[in-house]
Amino acid sequence: MPVAPYPVPHTATARRLEWAFLPTNLRAWIERKCGSPVVRAISQTSGFTPGFASVLVCEDGSRHFVKAASVKAQRMFADSYREEARKLAALPPAVPAPRLLWHLDDDWVVLGIEYVAARLPQRPWQADDLDALLDSLEEAADALTPPPAELRLDTAEADFAPLLEGWATLRATRTDLDPDRLAEAEALARRYAEVVGGDTLVHTDIRSDNVLIDPDGRALVCDWNWPVRGAAWFDSFAALIGPRGEGLDVEAVIAGRRLLRDVDPEALDVNLALYVGYFFTQCELPVPSTSPHIRAHQRWQGEVCWDWLAERQGWS
Repeated sequence: MPVAPYPVPHTATARRLEWAFLPTNLRAWIERKCGSPVVRAISQTSGFTPGFASVLVCEDGSRHFVKAASVKAQRMFADSYREEARKLAALPPAVPAPRLLWHLDDDWVVLGIEYVAARLPQRPWQADDLDALLDSLEEAADALTPPPAELRLDTAEADFAPLLEGWATLRATRTDLDPDRLAEAEALARRYAEVVGGDTLVHTDIRSDNVLIDPDGRALVCDWNWPVRGAAWFDSFAALIGPRGEGLDVEAVIAGRRLLRDVDPEALDVNLALYVGYFFTQCELPVPSTSPHIRAHQRWQGEVCWDWLAERQGWS
């Protein structure tokens, strides 16, 4: 059952740099890569980061998707885009994702990514969009097991360890939750290393604003910034959080998907508990001015995961 309506405008969550505010010489360089002067820039306002991300419409009618961040003023996001370029360049052709066409790594990190005439998944989530996404995640898992050797990925076990750090604060702040149930959830979360390992490149950030649905109904997965080596089912399970919160019967989905149906149910509960700790901790942090909706998004995700875990555990 839905926890509560999704609380943020999912197509207008980011405050991004606009084309006119990029340096003149950088705009000229991008136009040369595009092969034609830019006559219109359509900012992509979904997501939770402030880097430049726009569809550029050129004088010759061509369209280009470009992302950019200043190394000096937006170092964290420039680092993220740099990693995205490295990961996109290594993805096998069978992975359903827009391709990297060119990039710049200088005072600015700039990515030219294949433009796709596509849309975001509908919210509330619809079954056909979720099916398309899960189909694509299965294709990606097949193509990315094992991961491209040149990426030298961290393991999920190592990468997810910091997600446990907020439990002491969570126990102190969420006095509205049964402390015995919280203790049970924490015990589950602390077993995460038993279940998340594997030999697949895992995206780790599957949510609606990182997915495009093309005109043929195929889902494309975007924003490959921080993948790890982990369990092949991890992304497919993460993809169910939003749909679960918006009323879809995701337990039936699990039973019908080849990457999920044979996973030990306790492993899924461990993963849900890990999400609970992460989202409930992150949502209490200060709200960044460049991403005013991120804490509400994280709080909602945490509530969805808590409600789902409670149902699966039979907590009253």
